[in-house]
Amino acid sequence: MKVTEHIKKARGKTQFTFEILPPVKGYHINSIFDNIDPLMDFNPPFIDVTYHREEYVYNELENGLLQKKVVRKRPGTVGICAAIQNKYGIDAIPHILCGGFNKEVTENLLIDLDFLGIKNVVALRGDAMKSETYFKANKDGHSYASDLVNQISDLNNGKYLEQLEVSTKTDFCIGVAGYPEKHMEAPSLESDIHFLKKKIKLGADYIITQMFFDNSKFFEFVDICRAEGINVPIIPGLKPISTKKQLNLLPHRFHCDLPEALIKEVIKCKDNDQVKEVGIKWCVDQSKELMKFGVPFLHYYSMGRADSIKKIASRVF
Repeated sequence: MKVTEHIKKARGKTQFTFEILPPVKGYHINSIFDNIDPLMDFNPPFIDVTYHREEYVYNELENGLLQKKVVRKRPGTVGICAAIQNKYGIDAIPHILCGGFNKEVTENLLIDLDFLGIKNVVALRGDAMKSETYFKANKDGHSYASDLVNQISDLNNGKYLEQLEVSTKTDFCIGVAGYPEKHMEAPSLESDIHFLKKKIKLGADYIITQMFFDNSKFFEFVDICRAEGINVPIIPGLKPISTKKQLNLLPHRFHCDLPEALIKEVIKCKDNDQVKEVGIKWCVDQSKELMKFGVPFLHYYSMGRADSIKKIASRVF
């Protein structure tokens, strides 16, 4: 079922969803199931599965030269999605990236997903490689998420990269990212909204936001989107803070401000166990306010750890 269909079926009731990381190569699929099982009590209509692009490592040869090698530390997104749908009977949503793919590989990936009965995808540009300062598209790949959205929309209309005798239409529901405090590379929020609107015009069906810790930022973001004619569902993405280190890490890595009240509570904590409890309480309060606002889903970034998300969901749903 499509995300938009889940919203209609819920008839205004806020639903619980979450996002997982694929396991590091070498780990069993049960490492994923062990984190999903505790959260199934809250009846998620779908689960997002992230994708991490390739990295370059350099191995020194006997002659002293360096050999570049491509490494994918977390493969298996498509297989995980298929396994989730088979085991739990709910929708799994893979993240599709521009980075690390060319258009033909992307098309073949989407065909595989269609064959598996996966009806939802999240189209993202993705981050720059760790070895690069700025994002660089693959040869014959997409530089922007809007281009990726356009390719998926083309497939939904039966338009493939080459002319075929038979051009079966796919039927993907397309999600895209939104940034209540703007993308870190955007010169302004206004500019960011401009490109978000472009993704919607090209066929995106819903928006899921980057994490935020101040609900007023989300409410303002929604108001700006609506004023700009962006009327698709907007899903808030939430993550509970769990360590003192994140006070510095999260604003730097995700371009999100932490409210002063939250910072003060975390600083007072003696250890990270106390920080985790502060983070849970803060996220519960956020969730309840967002639920009153009428969001279609509360979407939690679990990062492969179910314990805090389960505690939050048990107090909210």
